[in-house]
Amino acid sequence: MMIMTRYALLLLLAFASLQLLCFAADDDVVFYDSFEESFDGRWIVSDKDDYKGVWKHSKSEGHDDYGLLVSEMAKKYAIVKELDEAVNLKDGTTVLQFETRLQGGLECGGAYLKYLRPQDAGWKPKEFDNESPYSIMFGPDKCGATNKLHFILKHKNPKSGEYIEHHLKYPPSVPSDKLTHVYTAILKPDNEVSILIDGEEKKKASFLSAEDFEPPLIPSKTIPDPDDKKPEDWDERAKIPDPDAVKPEDWDEDAPMEIEDEEAVKPESWLDDEPEEIDDPEATKPEDWDDEEDGEWEAPKIENPKCEIAPGCGEWKRPMKRNPAYKGKWSPPLIDNPSYKGIWKPQEIPNPNYFELEKPDFDPIAAIGIEIWTMQDGILFDNILIAKNDKVAESYRETTWKPKFEVEKEKQKAEDEAADSARLAGFQRKVFDVLYKVADIPFLSKYKHQILDLIEHAETQPNLTIGVLVSIVVIILTIFFKLIFGGKKQPRVEKKPEVAKTSNGEGSSGEKAEEAEKEEAAAAPRRRRRDN
Repeated sequence: MMIMTRYALLLLLAFASLQLLCFAADDDVVFYDSFEESFDGRWIVSDKDDYKGVWKHSKSEGHDDYGLLVSEMAKKYAIVKELDEAVNLKDGTTVLQFETRLQGGLECGGAYLKYLRPQDAGWKPKEFDNESPYSIMFGPDKCGATNKLHFILKHKNPKSGEYIEHHLKYPPSVPSDKLTHVYTAILKPDNEVSILIDGEEKKKASFLSAEDFEPPLIPSKTIPDPDDKKPEDWDERAKIPDPDAVKPEDWDEDAPMEIEDEEAVKPESWLDDEPEEIDDPEATKPEDWDDEEDGEWEAPKIENPKCEIAPGCGEWKRPMKRNPAYKGKWSPPLIDNPSYKGIWKPQEIPNPNYFELEKPDFDPIAAIGIEIWTMQDGILFDNILIAKNDKVAESYRETTWKPKFEVEKEKQKAEDEAADSARLAGFQRKVFDVLYKVADIPFLSKYKHQILDLIEHAETQPNLTIGVLVSIVVIILTIFFKLIFGGKKQPRVEKKPEVAKTSNGEGSSGEKAEEAEKEEAAAAPRRRRRDN
């Protein structure tokens, strides 16, 4: 019933998202590739020698949905798709979005896209490589300590004409599982960029803020003067040796750090005449040993067994100890430097490449390229989208990504629960084995059947394992406390029986005394007799 409800919700969600997609204007979708059809003839694989990785048109594991697959490990890959028309990033909102699934995990490699400048910038599709000029690089990258969702903008300095890479500071990390994830970058007309993972905003930044990009898009107004030189008499030493200090007369620089311990005495059983190593008596000369070619054969050495039971063998020498007179090389103490001027820095001059900027001068996007080096295979790219409306991107996420993700998440959850159950079952089996051994402990023999009943009950209902453990611990503690405190008996207090009056006709005094003594004996515990 629960499964049917989930599928009904997924269908409802897909239907609602489809309605959103239908109402979205076609003009808002600049480029979209679902890879339902083969990439052959549409995407161009680089002919460069370094890129030997084979791209495949393949289904995502567990789905009928196709994608662009990285099929081999430890290879470089390069493939590019030219757009029908270049995308102007200066005009309104632009959304860059794509899905990746790391089906084999990602230990070291990238899964990012490069949004390339027009070919007149100096590149050709068949020669696409890591030097091909791009406007934006966006996507996961992970290797060693690096784990981040790259967003890099290549921006031209109008003064110098140089293109500089500006990296988003403190980018979000990449999900470490093997599920399908969708990555979105929304470039807004107010100079902001929003980074989303699975539709959730993880980072918001301003292109013009020095706090958000490194290096900043707007350079500093001043720079250190490259021609400024530190004066020769500039003293950067905060401390100097005291010129008035004198080495003490009793300071012996030649005294060794260690000296022989004159108080040491050679142990009586020291074997002076025994070597520490002897020839191995069991070693034999190899049959193929040739004295003329191999030289005279010598048996390998082994530790002398006599030395193992003795304090030592060979020539005895006194051990070394620290020399109390050792002081080492004398040096004068440090004092404040009266000539100290601080750490020298070149003077600041106006930056010839400084410029002011109201909006980033984005270069247009003319192609989408994937140029990566990875140690893992199984990386699947899918549903690559460029749109001019973030609502359109949202509708694509709801219809293309979310249904897959929900199915994968449920499957992963079931697998994790099965693995947890297997681990728990193994743990419980070990617990039961220990409990059976506990039941066999001699001093628990009186309670053995009770303990075995508890164990058997827990085996049929594993969720009771903790309760059974507590019960058995209570039994053991009860016995323990009985052993410690239960054997202390209160001694019987002897009382003289009252002499009954004979006038009442109820019996003689002797009978009454005997009867009272029997009652007391029944009420009070019997003392144990001591053996003298």
